[in-house]
Parts: sequence; C-alpha cells; structure tokens
Amino acid sequence: MRIFIRAPIIMSNTGKTLFESQLDLELINRGKVRDIYEVDQDHLLIVTTDRLSAFDVILPQPIPSKGEVLTRVANFWFKRTSHLLPNHLAQLNLDDIIKDPAQRAILGDRVMLVRKLKPLPVESIVRGYLIGSGWKDYQQNGQVCGIPLPAGLRQADKLPEAIFTPSTKAELGAHDENINYEQTVALLGESLASQVRDFSLKIYTEAAAYASERGIIIADTKFEFGLDDAGKLHLIDEVLTPDSSRFWPADEYRPGISPPSFDKQFVRDYLETLDWDKTPPGPELPQEIIERTAEKYREAERRLTGQ
Repeated sequence: MRIFIRAPIIMSNTGKTLFESQLDLELINRGKVRDIYEVDQDHLLIVTTDRLSAFDVILPQPIPSKGEVLTRVANFWFKRTSHLLPNHLAQLNLDDIIKDPAQRAILGDRVMLVRKLKPLPVESIVRGYLIGSGWKDYQQNGQVCGIPLPAGLRQADKLPEAIFTPSTKAELGAHDENINYEQTVALLGESLASQVRDFSLKIYTEAAAYASERGIIIADTKFEFGLDDAGKLHLIDEVLTPDSSRFWPADEYRPGISPPSFDKQFVRDYLETLDWDKTPPGPELPQEIIERTAEKYREAERRLTGQ
C-alpha cells in the first residue's frame, strides 16, 4: 500500500536528528533505516534516516548524523567501485525534486537519488575474518555456511581467503537466514549466482586493501544487487558502510577476542549485556552509548574518506 506521511524531526543535544522523514512525495516503503519515495516511473529518492536497527529490531532512539555519514560513505564507495560494475545512482538534481528549502535543509546529506532496479532476493555477505554468526557456526561444526575451514582458528582470526556466505532477505521484523551457494543458485540461477559471488569477493578484496592502508580492517560486509530491464547486474542499496560492514581499528585488533569496532557492533555488544529477547520493542539506549556510537560512525568516515 502506498501512502503519504508526515513524521517528526527529533532534536538531540548534538543537533537535528531524523528518525522518520517527511516529504511531499509518495512514500512506498519505510524500512529499518531507509525511507523510500517515488520520484517518477524510473527513479526513487532514498532517505537514510538516523534510525538504528540491531538484531533486526529498530531501536527507539536515533543516532545523531548517522544517516548523513552512511550516505556519504556509500557514495564514496559507489564511486570507487564503479569500474567493477555499475550502481543505481542517478544523475538527477535534488533541487528539482525537493523544492522546499526547509525540507532540503532537514534532509542534509541523507538523500540518494537512484534508478529503479529489480532487487535480487539474497543479501551477499563476504567474510574475511571469523566473527559474529560465522564464529558461532565454526565452534559448532568447523564450518561457516557449509564452507569447511581449517581447525584451530580463534575468534576474529583472519580467514585463509575471503568467503561468500549469502543470506535470504527477511521482511521487516524477521531475521535473515544464512543459505549456501547451492541454495543461491536455486534462487538466482547459476550464471547470476556466480556473478554475484565473484563481484562480491572482488569488491570486498579491493575495499579491504584500501581500508587497511587507512587503519581499518573490514572484517565482513554485506552487498545488495539489482537488475535493470536488460538483465544487467548493478550494485544497489548501500555499500561498505558502518551499518553494512564490521569495521575494526587495525591498531587495536587482537585475535581471540571480539575487537572494538567503528560500527553498530558496539551497540550490539551493549545490547547483549541486557535481559532482552531481541524482539520488538527495542530497549532505550543510555546517552553515553548513543554519543559514542555517533562518534564511531564519524571516525570511520574520517579514516575512509579523509573528510
């Protein structure tokens, strides 16, 4: 169902934060973090809000500047990866679409104008280090998503080579489920599945090398892809942001423990200390956690983009 909606701007002590957008456009989806509007039959406007989701639950408080950081970082990576494959960014002028200066000011750098593409029904996850659900799987059976790994690896160890471990795309409020490559082929077909796998590994490898030079380890990341009318593969959604990736400061990395991070893993670690069953509603975050999370996002942007 498509609706028009107006929603509040929430103020924080560090400035404006945007929990839900309010635009004079047709809202077609409000996801965990992004609000998607229709521009015309070929284009969408995506607002990356300051909402934070953890364990697939939207938390009740926004993280100041988070949406702007995510959008700028995603645009940075879309530009750096465009030599590998095209992406969904559209060459449109925001001033021609959002004519109200007050609305544009509220949005800040949170807006992405994109082409309409057909999203694939899988999320493409690449892991370079043994952490998170991959570490839990390995402890149980020595494998990650059906991929056998050498014995004796420790938590956060670097893998012999990056591995492709896709998952299904869950509806809002549900949990993604890991699938193996054979299941990916069943969903996409052999040709498309192999393209998704190969491009995912190539993008991760190049990005990880770049980030390493700037003191960041990209432990793992998630990509999403879509097809145009001709069936050509495009990179969509977000790419290599602190929301879609696990970023570790290289100078604090130690195998055998869960390293400190520049991403929302910091919030996940805090939530794991609570008596919460990971179902809605999410718990309130202390102000200190909110502020430290915001700073981690900004530090990741500074290191990666130099801005």
